[in-house]
Amino acid sequence: MATLKDFRDERLRKLEELKQLEINPYPADSHRTYNAGDISSKFDELQGQTATVAGRITGIRKFGKLAFIAVKDFTGSIQLFIQEGTIAERDASISQLGLADLPLLDTGDFIEATGEIIKSKTGEISIGVKSLRLLTKSLRPTPIELTSKEERFRRRYLDMSVNQDVRDRFVRRSKFWQATRDFLNQHDFVEVNIPVLEHTTGGADANPFVTHMDALDQDFYLRISHELPLKRLIGAGFEKVYDIGARFRNENYSDEHLPEHVAMEWYWAYANWQDGMKFMSEMYKYILEATFGTLQFELDGKHIDMSKEWEIWDYATVIKDHFNIDVHTSTLDEVKQALLDNKLEVEQTENRARGIDKLWKHIRKDVVGPVWLINTPTFISPLAKTDPTNDQIVQRFQPIIAGSELGNGFSELNDPIDQLNRFVEQQNMRDSGDDEAMMLDIDFVEMLEYGMPPACGWGFSERVFWIFEGVTAREGVPFPQLRLEIDSTTREIYPDVKFE
Repeated sequence: MATLKDFRDERLRKLEELKQLEINPYPADSHRTYNAGDISSKFDELQGQTATVAGRITGIRKFGKLAFIAVKDFTGSIQLFIQEGTIAERDASISQLGLADLPLLDTGDFIEATGEIIKSKTGEISIGVKSLRLLTKSLRPTPIELTSKEERFRRRYLDMSVNQDVRDRFVRRSKFWQATRDFLNQHDFVEVNIPVLEHTTGGADANPFVTHMDALDQDFYLRISHELPLKRLIGAGFEKVYDIGARFRNENYSDEHLPEHVAMEWYWAYANWQDGMKFMSEMYKYILEATFGTLQFELDGKHIDMSKEWEIWDYATVIKDHFNIDVHTSTLDEVKQALLDNKLEVEQTENRARGIDKLWKHIRKDVVGPVWLINTPTFISPLAKTDPTNDQIVQRFQPIIAGSELGNGFSELNDPIDQLNRFVEQQNMRDSGDDEAMMLDIDFVEMLEYGMPPACGWGFSERVFWIFEGVTAREGVPFPQLRLEIDSTTREIYPDVKFE
């Protein structure tokens, strides 16, 4: 049975033959005039015209003096009809192939063909080829199908080439972020890119990655959130600002979390949490309609109607109804007992905030939504503004859809003394062993002392896309991180390369 190395060796032989014919197998130029999809969709108006198409070979059939080659580009596939007497002879100076050179082609090669737009005798839209050029000689055969998840993730370029639905997913992912930008830009938000490397990282409960900058001879953190730098911009005079980009959280993989992922945060001066809730209700509709073309979703057995009015749930009421615990007065022991009663993990470093949050997440997994969760306890939200009528809660709003929290927003805390006190409390938790508690960012406190206007802030990650796409986190990104491995075939093919 032929191995990958056998196929590659045969293609290397063809590559050498092409070179002996003085044909450049990797020319720099191409002259495409039409995409395959455009020819198919506009055939009636294009029939009889001359077109140049280019793409990857997905099939070759040769019958004596006739040949049919299927070529695929980003927009679709088209058939090339080749016959003796019509196709031009070889011209090595422009990498042009003649009929006799077709055996040197393989599936996976990239070619360019020029000819008349026609229909074959069987009615298939085709190009009657008059000239054929080689653009790229492939050395490994493209698989016909790819189903192994490990193989798909490691060679995602093959996954997207073979599995059209996977490639289409990332077109939708692009539309998701484009729609996000469009909606914010239409509402006069300004996109400002902020640093990824930070002296002190904050804005979320997460364990950061650490790196070292040689130029300054200091350690830096990869940002876990966009929050604090964007709020500095509000302090600088921006009134509507946002950023979209990667953030990094040194935590384990799950179906909804990745250590590296794309996220967006916006901040809006002189707006409060209720303004933000109304704004985001409309923004979700806009983004989902632009991305998926619908507001009706079937997700994990739940029917989600994003066109309907959102429900509003009170945090303390929900916890009380499910666990008979008062989130404001319960003891740590009562919280631990509730965790045990519901078969939830109790860690050695468990604290009330983390424990109550686990209880909430136990409820959350069954929520259909869309729901706005409001009135979160102050001790769970160290960066949110306290409600003026009740200092036990903050002005925070979180969207709960299909069992997930798909964002986070609140009236921003702009009292420097209150902020410092909360940072100190978080730092004490961190010093006691909670690696995900926030660091004390004194520079941010200094900014607040110069003054920051009242503002509403919001953030969500691409998990919103993953949930509505109905895929896990690793399926939802083009190139998920995996432990580095070099397979035995590659080691055999490149014996002189040192891989360690």
